[in-house]
Amino acid sequence: MPDWKDPAEVQKDAVAFTKLLHCLLGLYAYEYFISLDFEWDFITGKKKFRWPMIFYFANRYLLLFAMIGIAISLDTTSEFDCQALYTFNQLAGDAAVGLASINLSIRAMAIWSQNRYIVGVLVLMILGHWSLILQGVQLTAIWIPNVGCQITKTNNTILAAIFIYSMCFDLLVLLLITYKLFGISGSKSSELMGRSRLTHMIFADGLIFFIIAFLANLIATVFMLLNLNQIMSVIFNVPAAVFSTIVATRAVRRLTNFTNNGPEVFAASSTTGHRGISVPPTQRTIPTLTYKSGTRAGVHVQMETFTHAEESQNDIFSKAKEGSETDLDTDVEGKGSLS
Repeated sequence: MPDWKDPAEVQKDAVAFTKLLHCLLGLYAYEYFISLDFEWDFITGKKKFRWPMIFYFANRYLLLFAMIGIAISLDTTSEFDCQALYTFNQLAGDAAVGLASINLSIRAMAIWSQNRYIVGVLVLMILGHWSLILQGVQLTAIWIPNVGCQITKTNNTILAAIFIYSMCFDLLVLLLITYKLFGISGSKSSELMGRSRLTHMIFADGLIFFIIAFLANLIATVFMLLNLNQIMSVIFNVPAAVFSTIVATRAVRRLTNFTNNGPEVFAASSTTGHRGISVPPTQRTIPTLTYKSGTRAGVHVQMETFTHAEESQNDIFSKAKEGSETDLDTDVEGKGSLS
């Protein structure tokens, strides 16, 4: 077992920290460039900008600037104010963790149709989270000649509280999304939503976000509480922010770009067709999920009713489109989700 407080060990950990952060910078740069087309769609007007996207772009670019600041602090050979740069890097990185949770919570608000109790609880959780994030600088860094910037002191109590709070917050949001989407409340609309591909996509993205963010935050929290030395206490903070941001922004882009032109087939339980017309048992309704644009913005689950009848084996398979459609409107954009 090494002596974690030994200066030689601290220097070795600092070298590992530097290499890890350069790898993370490359990973996040790759993620940034492969998704630039999403920004371009907003610049060219293909996608309409709505206020929830503020949190998406803030999450994305604050972490980008923080990663650039970290690279500067690690690679610059000329003396500069390390404390000022590390202050920015810490605040931007912690804000990225908070914004990733906000991106998921806005989706939960929309799924719950802006239920005032749900919105109230989530807003209080967000305010509590940011009250920790904005506590101030939790580390001290100085310039050491021929070495560079070095972290000399960290406040692990507040930093650990931020990440523990993030894990609890993300769990609450995931449970709220799961409860609503899979019809535990027993409502008719919830039962229908529970079978749609849109529902499964939202749930899967939320679950993936939670698992990755939870594990990343858990590892960071464990090392902060162990307090082995000033380097090991913060070595996994940046990975937690990077992974949380990547999965959160990917979930936002997937929902925004959601479209499905293929049918989902649900078996029809009734033998009575639209407008009271009797239909054979071989007929069924085929719901199709489409991205519907119009005067009311949002992702809509559009249920178009078709009937299929099988006649004699020499007859042509006929398809008649009924004259009505039913919209189950999740209104993810209009009600506040990042889509």
